[in-house]
Order: sequence, then C-alpha cells, then structure tokens
Amino acid sequence: MSRVLDLTRQSAAGLRLLLALTLLLGVLYPAVVLGVGQLVPGRANGSMIEVDGRPAGSALLGQAFDGPGWFQPRPSAAGDGYDPQASGASNLGPNNPDLVASIAERRAAVAASDGVDPAAVPADALTASGSGLDPDISPAYAEIQVARVARERGLPVATVEQLVAEHTRGRDLGFIGEPSVDVVTLNAALAGA
Repeated sequence: MSRVLDLTRQSAAGLRLLLALTLLLGVLYPAVVLGVGQLVPGRANGSMIEVDGRPAGSALLGQAFDGPGWFQPRPSAAGDGYDPQASGASNLGPNNPDLVASIAERRAAVAASDGVDPAAVPADALTASGSGLDPDISPAYAEIQVARVARERGLPVATVEQLVAEHTRGRDLGFIGEPSVDVVTLNAALAGA
C-alpha cells in the first residue's frame, strides 16, 4: 500500500511540475520574448517595406527587379532565384566549369548594361550569397549602376547618388563587416522619387 501511495504522490508531483513548466516555458517565456521583440522597431514583424501603402517586400530578403531602371541585387542561387523556400548557395567549387562560365556570363552582362570595363565589375555582382537571399550589395556595385538607373528614370545622377548614400550602411559597431547598400529599400525609395 505504501508503494501505491509513493507512486501516487510522485505522479502528482510530476504532473504539477509539468503544468508549472508548461505555463512558464510554453506561455510566459514566449509572451515576454514577443513583447521584447515588439520594442525593437522593424525587426519582429519581418521588416516590411511599403510603397504607396502596400507591402513591397522585406528589407531583410533580396528580390529580383526587372528592367534597367532598377538597381540590381546580387545573383541568387535560391531555387529559381530569390525563392525564400529554397534558401541556399549553389555549392559549386571555385574550379567548377559551371560556376566559372556563369561568372564570365554575369561579368559580360553587367559590364554591357552598366557601360563599364569588365575588370571593374565587383565580385558581388558575379556571385550569389550563401543564402541566395541577401538584399545587400557593395557600394562599388551600386556606384557602377548609378548612371544607368539615372538615365533610365530620367533623374539627375546627383539625385540617384544621394539615394545610394542614404541607403548605404556602414560597418556594424564601426568595425564588423563591410559597408553595404540595401537594394530593396533603395529601389523602394526610387519608386517614390
């Protein structure tokens, strides 16, 4: 009889512990994390960009832009291109003939569309990021696109250069990473220019 009482008491203690931890870790902790996340502007809700009051994308995910009047992002190896459900790199090695050929094709295409020497085309215009969804390009890649975008949109070059400068981020904490330009927010600003 004492073994049954022990088992009942231990089961009741286990059940109380399960309920307490479920409440603490399944309800209270997620609610606190959600509340703290809402205090950080633009991060917890997907960093949505709106153009004319409608969602146009996320500042954290790259997307393709059709036409010469837009700044072009890095190439994407995610699915058929910029597919968030197929995020990933091409996983081709540096000597892979397919990668070498695609880099040569991209170099020629960027040089032709932006009217620059093929040797002046930055590496981020030629290779996809590890996720295939990176919204950022280097300031050098943005700079070679300025004249084309200004011409296609009928804007002064100085106006487009100013937009690029406004959407260029410096290094994180002043020393981590490289400066970058968010193509998605830059193109959203172009849409309103």
